[in-house]
Amino acid sequence: MSATPPARESERPGRIMSGEMAEQPAVLRRILDRGAPAIRAAAAAVAARKPRFVLLTARGTSDNAALYAKYLLEIRLGLPCGLASMSTTTAYGAKPDLRDVLVITVSQSGGSPDLVASTRAAREAGAITLAVTNNRDSALSAVSEYHIDILAGPEKALPATKTYTASLLSLYLFVEGLAGGDGSAAGVLPDRAAEILARGDEVRALAARYRFAERMVITSRGYGYPTAKEAALKLMETSYIPALSYSGADLLHGPLAMVDNISPVIAVVTDGRGGEALQPVLDRLRGRGADLFVVGPRAQVEAASAGFVLPTAGVAEELQPVLEILPLQLLAYEVTIARGQDPDAPRALAKVTETR
Repeated sequence: MSATPPARESERPGRIMSGEMAEQPAVLRRILDRGAPAIRAAAAAVAARKPRFVLLTARGTSDNAALYAKYLLEIRLGLPCGLASMSTTTAYGAKPDLRDVLVITVSQSGGSPDLVASTRAAREAGAITLAVTNNRDSALSAVSEYHIDILAGPEKALPATKTYTASLLSLYLFVEGLAGGDGSAAGVLPDRAAEILARGDEVRALAARYRFAERMVITSRGYGYPTAKEAALKLMETSYIPALSYSGADLLHGPLAMVDNISPVIAVVTDGRGGEALQPVLDRLRGRGADLFVVGPRAQVEAASAGFVLPTAGVAEELQPVLEILPLQLLAYEVTIARGQDPDAPRALAKVTETR
């Protein structure tokens, strides 16, 4: 009996997601080389209008990028920020006074009707509106006063990977522009990202450990918290493993009781104040005998059950989320492949989700 012939490259499960993950260093470099001037110009125009408050509007993966922007804006600029509840305007017809409020809408496609409608309503209510999208010709861009193109190129895989890291970097450069900075600290990211993505074999070995996991808990604090939420989303939408994301502080307020030595806990340990704030949580998790997987500095990984050492030397804490998510994207991909599923075709999902 002849051996079963190998699948053609065009038929290999996960080939689209894998290819788009591999593009991320080039996408980051493109933003720094080509996108940064336009981002600085948008930041200068918005800064001149002196917004007093920021509302961030997004769904799904983009919502996690918006949460990252919330940390940046509040820490870097001291601007109070909130995550918008779109249904207050789209479903209930509320008409808030948004004069001198900056409304930032983050969307890969810029096509979801509720995002477009809420942004249009915000502009009519006096807001300064900024769209951050991967589609300069989208309906969202058309209704917004300012636009940032994240320059990720077409993204065909249903799980968003390169548009997420591109959104993070674009939002970082925008906030730096508002603060009068040049964003030069981000110059280290493309090479570090390439270094991480080259360690796929290391992640594949780790994925075998979690192939049969029935549940995962993912936790972090500070700048790492959006990474925890995005990693949970990636695991759920690709491998269908229920993945619960918590701020480390919230994990101690009840959910810690469900942690045992069977269900893995992934901790995103940012090298900086966020990681320091997470330390008591890590101590409690170890005390409960948790199967603890750490993404972060070497010392934290060596004190855990398993992990992935991030090359964070010389990388500012606020930039580390761009790198933190990469091994977790790889993990979601590898766990899905190990479970015999195709991460390119998650069930029940569409690339553009049209909520209203």
